[in-house]
Amino acid sequence: MIFELMNIIFYLLAIALTLYAMNNKNLLIQKYNVPGPRYTSYPTVPFWKNDELTQKEWIESINVNRKVFKSDEISLYIHLPYCESLCTFCGCHKRITKNHAVEKPYIDTVLKEWNTYLSLLDFQPIIKELHFGGGTPTFFKPSELKRLLIGLFNTTIIDPDKHELSFEAHPNNTTEEHLRILYDFGFRRLSLGIQDYSPIVQQAINRIQPFENVQKAHNIAKEMGYSSISHDLVFGLPKQHLEDIEYTIEKTLQLMPDRISLYSYAHVPWIKGNGQRGYDEKDLPQSEEKRALYERSKELLQKAGYVEVGMDHFALKHDELSKAMQSKSLHRNFMGYTTKSTSMMIGLGMSSISDSWFGFAQNEKSVEAYSEIVNQGKLPIIRGHLLSELDLLIRRHILDLMCHFETTIDQESLVQDLFPAIKNRLSELINDGFVIIQEQKIILTEEGIPFVRNCCMAFDQDLNDTTSNEKMFSKTV
Repeated sequence: MIFELMNIIFYLLAIALTLYAMNNKNLLIQKYNVPGPRYTSYPTVPFWKNDELTQKEWIESINVNRKVFKSDEISLYIHLPYCESLCTFCGCHKRITKNHAVEKPYIDTVLKEWNTYLSLLDFQPIIKELHFGGGTPTFFKPSELKRLLIGLFNTTIIDPDKHELSFEAHPNNTTEEHLRILYDFGFRRLSLGIQDYSPIVQQAINRIQPFENVQKAHNIAKEMGYSSISHDLVFGLPKQHLEDIEYTIEKTLQLMPDRISLYSYAHVPWIKGNGQRGYDEKDLPQSEEKRALYERSKELLQKAGYVEVGMDHFALKHDELSKAMQSKSLHRNFMGYTTKSTSMMIGLGMSSISDSWFGFAQNEKSVEAYSEIVNQGKLPIIRGHLLSELDLLIRRHILDLMCHFETTIDQESLVQDLFPAIKNRLSELINDGFVIIQEQKIILTEEGIPFVRNCCMAFDQDLNDTTSNEKMFSKTV
């Protein structure tokens, strides 16, 4: 009788401890679920200070880059903004149309912008990395993409042993001809936009996409010889529950893509307009439920052999992204995580962002304004930011945290002066076991990795007004 009573007591104690741990975890999620940047750049876009960055200033920053880094290698991003229908979860700059007559003039304009760059630069760029993003790059006919590539390849150098060419694709309209033409030009990386396989979620985000369409595009690419296929998934979508994400991961594992991007849905309708108002706020999973979606996905992916890479990314051990994480050669820019570390990125197309390491420049955000300026023979820059010495130092630390989950404060006097304030901002993360400081090194613990954005915010010299942060950024968890 006593033995049975003790068993009951131990059982109740175990339940109580489990409930306490769960409650404590939920409280921590609520505590750190604050508005914050995703740190694809530092300073982040809302805090850029050069609203009237001139063409001359921007080209000068490129020349500084070349002088400092002594390299002609660049990453090239091309924004192809058209989509036939609006996906209501999307936060990208896009143009919705079914009129495919827009393809030719847009490609013409992108090539004119590229040729304007070539006329202003005093060197011939070597493309180390090329990425087509959108919008929907596969909105464009294969023949138009081929024409774009011919225009690029005929005017620059691409080292076949060093470059990485990749593109984003919508499985519903990606044809074998798309895949073949891009493959023949050297593309070996493909990102398929999946989001979620649940019919209810797909209906909510206006992205009806059968698994069979994904499977067909994936298998054709695999058989053709694409060496790295990525599937882009999103957690935190409207009407998405645990069973939905489990179903999505289950279907994804049937194809075992080399990489998986598991993005957090950024609900910022005050920035992106009515596109993200196609559902009620109550349809969105809240902080604890949303985090559970990620944790369950991570559990299933790691069980299947995927390695967590940076923030929100997973890769199989054979993939270059996983190897870069292990060797600490991972890099992050406006295109996301990459294995090709260049200090210069040029963005072509409406809304594209360029990065000279010493400065940022963003293109006009509307197709019409972008095209008008390019056709005048000028770069379509509307704003940017020239980095100060302190900006450059802080940028390096944030990049190290985002890529390697650690950074070292060396003898840089400017950051040394800020170190006490940074440690003070990190104090809550330290007390909660998410960050440890070993002399001059700041390290995220395994439990702290989901809060890497919060850690980076301790370095951010622009984040002061919580109210203004609320209006600019999505939640960190």
